Amino acid sequence: MNQSVRNVFYAMVELYSPDTLRIQHFTKVYTYASYIGNMENLDDKTQEILEIAAVVHDIGIHVCEEKYGHCSGDLQEKEGPVIAQKMLSELGFSDELIERVSFLIAHHHTYNANSIDWQILLESDFLVNGLEDNLSKEALTAGYKNIFKTESGKDLCKKMFGL
Repeated sequence: MNQSVRNVFYAMVELYSPDTLRIQHFTKVYTYASYIGNMENLDDKTQEILEIAAVVHDIGIHVCEEKYGHCSGDLQEKEGPVIAQKMLSELGFSDELIERVSFLIAHHHTYNANSIDWQILLESDFLVNGLEDNLSKEALTAGYKNIFKTESGKDLCKKMFGL
């Protein structure tokens, strides 16, 4: 984990404290995203964007719960980018990185990825949600078939869930 990702990680821990389950969630998504990105040989810039996006992908959850009483994926995609933009700007990130991370947050429940960072974020979130949401074998199999495109993500999904 490079220094910039460490800074974002700690800022998210502070933001979510004491919501241990959500801190654990983004930690796991980050871990899978980092692993898959490295296995897929992402360049350093794309890897950093992916890792930061993985840490902050659910940044809008608490605002959604307060504002709407629930935190559906579409509401997270709507509310999250603005919160992330403020945090990442305060941490000194470039406008280019903030724009890309915001896009990924705004699409992390939209399953038609056309870029490797977006694809890996979707796969990583599914790997974590599969267990946390106690998905059935049928739902896991459908997710594997419909979501996973990277070889590293497919391999993890098959091995983790016995597909």
